[in-house]
Amino acid sequence: MTIRVGIGGWTYEPWRGTFYPDGLPHRRELEYAAAQLGSIEINATAYGRQNRESWRKWRDAVPDGFRFSLKASRFSTVRKVLADSGPSIDVFLGQGFTELGEKLGPINWQFADTKAFERDDFARFLDLIPDSQDGVPLRHALEVRHSSFADPAFLELARARNMAVVFADHNGFVRIEEQTADFSYARLQRSVDDVATGYDDEALDGLAQRISRWAKGGRDVFVYFIGGAKVRNPAAALALMGRL
Repeated sequence: MTIRVGIGGWTYEPWRGTFYPDGLPHRRELEYAAAQLGSIEINATAYGRQNRESWRKWRDAVPDGFRFSLKASRFSTVRKVLADSGPSIDVFLGQGFTELGEKLGPINWQFADTKAFERDDFARFLDLIPDSQDGVPLRHALEVRHSSFADPAFLELARARNMAVVFADHNGFVRIEEQTADFSYARLQRSVDDVATGYDDEALDGLAQRISRWAKGGRDVFVYFIGGAKVRNPAAALALMGRL
């Protein structure tokens, strides 16, 4: 069991001088962030392909034990009929992220907040997602946002494929804590600017207790501070790591 806490991305100008030391070269920001945190979720993959050289460079910049999680292509998940996503899924999977090797974490398949649960279509979509790519095992997380996904039929589909349902700490999205895989995935999106650590002490203590429960029995946990007051997210991640 390993609990990894991190942030979304590593390039953000307001982190310079707040998270990143003054004078740190931009080219070393990933190296610095990876030395402080356990994981980073790459959001750029939702909008376009990265090249193999970039994947190799990022792999070599981070220490052993670090993991990158990836956002799946929005061209696969933001559509009326999910079962028609086969070609876009193949394009996403074939971009070379398996160059990360053991530093590859879960893939987050994020759906629009307007996308309602339709069992047959969703089941056909999940059938398009493989358990491995280029010989590298894949882990998948499902970030659903519509209240209709609070349905035992959805949880059954996720559990049958060992896919985690993302726990979304956000006032506007459905909040599902059911554990459906051998790992957990959380995206914490309510950090505020007027608290130095994004979340106050009480909230951080509650998160630490919840995450510790998820980890019982040997389950890996991936936790990301995403959105909200983004400038505070590295401090929030470090504060939570201290409690864990």
